[in-house]
Amino acid sequence: MSEPAANPAATSFPAPTISLPLGLPVLRTYSGALVLLEIIFGGLVWILVASSNVPVPLLQGWVMFVSVTSFFMSSAYLTLLITGLADRINTDWNFLDVFYHFLAVLFYFAAFVLEAAVTAANGGGYVTILPNSTETVMCIPYPHSNIFTVMNGKQYSINVAATIFSFVVTLCYGCSMIMGFKRWRA
Repeated sequence: MSEPAANPAATSFPAPTISLPLGLPVLRTYSGALVLLEIIFGGLVWILVASSNVPVPLLQGWVMFVSVTSFFMSSAYLTLLITGLADRINTDWNFLDVFYHFLAVLFYFAAFVLEAAVTAANGGGYVTILPNSTETVMCIPYPHSNIFTVMNGKQYSINVAATIFSFVVTLCYGCSMIMGFKRWRA
């Protein structure tokens, strides 16, 4: 009896296309270092927004969604590269790298803008204690936009730091996208 013919569809997959080294040497490349920075600074955005009093949940909910999702996706991507499992999955990793970082830039830029809007919406409201009294008064100036928040100094500083780090993460994702595009086109 003869052997059954091999299924040509099962044997004709192209080899995985990846230009980055696998294993720990990936961390010595600019792309690997940027992914590590994306994880670290994205985690900081996540922590800072979670520690704020979330004055506008609808806007900061998007920031949390983007930071948490990107944190886990970048961690999974880096884990695939470090463990070498990316070499066993037949796909064009260079294209997936560009596509993922493009989406991350779009989402993180939107998150940066929304976090900056929440921070800038602090209308200068403050709480003061009346002289010769135990009562407190909240002074709120006329709001200049549709979003108005009242944050104390600590909460305002936390939101400023979250805004800055979300911009830094956006830049990291943008640089990763450009470098991935160069690898993909080469």
